[in-house]
Amino acid sequence: HVQLVESGGGSVPAGGSLKLSCVASASAYVACVYAMAWFRQAPGKEREAVAGISNDAGAAYADFVQGRFTISKDSDRNALYLQMNNLTPEDTAMYYCAAKYSRPAGTRDPLNRLLYDLWGQGTQVTVS
Repeated sequence: HVQLVESGGGSVPAGGSLKLSCVASASAYVACVYAMAWFRQAPGKEREAVAGISNDAGAAYADFVQGRFTISKDSDRNALYLQMNNLTPEDTAMYYCAAKYSRPAGTRDPLNRLLYDLWGQGTQVTVS
């Protein structure tokens, strides 16, 4: 049973930076996975995609990212990262890592929540 464990959240002032990490519990998981992504959910709002990366589409970002965030994978460390720069209070949310191991028959949009069937517990990001 594979688990995704996020870390790297915290409290930063507006304009600051954070790097989120998501480590998979199964060895070589990130090297073989079809797609992974970061989602976020603010209080009272629906979970939304931030950035995703897949074997078919490469990296994709939500419109609100506007060049501030970078998603990347490190197969050697079995990890997914999200480098976030120039953070604003609107970026305050719980951030979740998600994964889809096998290439699906249905949607392959790396920003589509329905693509993913494995989720982490989340890491809180607060920008003030």
